Amino acid sequence: MKVVFYEKPGCVNNTKQKALLCQAGHEVAARSLLEYPFKAAELRRFFGRLPVTEWFNPSAPRLKSGEIRPETLDEESAIAAMLADRLLIRRPLIDTPDWQCVGFDEAIRQRLGVAALDNLEKCPRNGGEKCD
Repeated sequence: MKVVFYEKPGCVNNTKQKALLCQAGHEVAARSLLEYPFKAAELRRFFGRLPVTEWFNPSAPRLKSGEIRPETLDEESAIAAMLADRLLIRRPLIDTPDWQCVGFDEAIRQRLGVAALDNLEKCPRNGGEKCD
């Protein structure tokens, strides 16, 4: 299956995630989450029914500092903030011919037929916290 994989270039876990997708037989087209010109509606579809608080990268500097508090945002404000600061977006964004999603948790790995390994949503570079 063709998988469009929106990543933060240089992210160690995104690199591992892409490799796992390739090993599972997927054709992976990587795109920079930081540079891709998302429209609001296009970005919104990746989050499905998840609550707004789960759309955000919890290690983004503006979340860590308390400047952005996802629990206070509605959908429209959350998308606007993410379009203005791409580091706020939880990674990766995955786009397949039939569905879109955010993250790389167990349910997503199972749906993609990817072997379970260590937690690939936590950064190995910063003591296991999620990457910013």
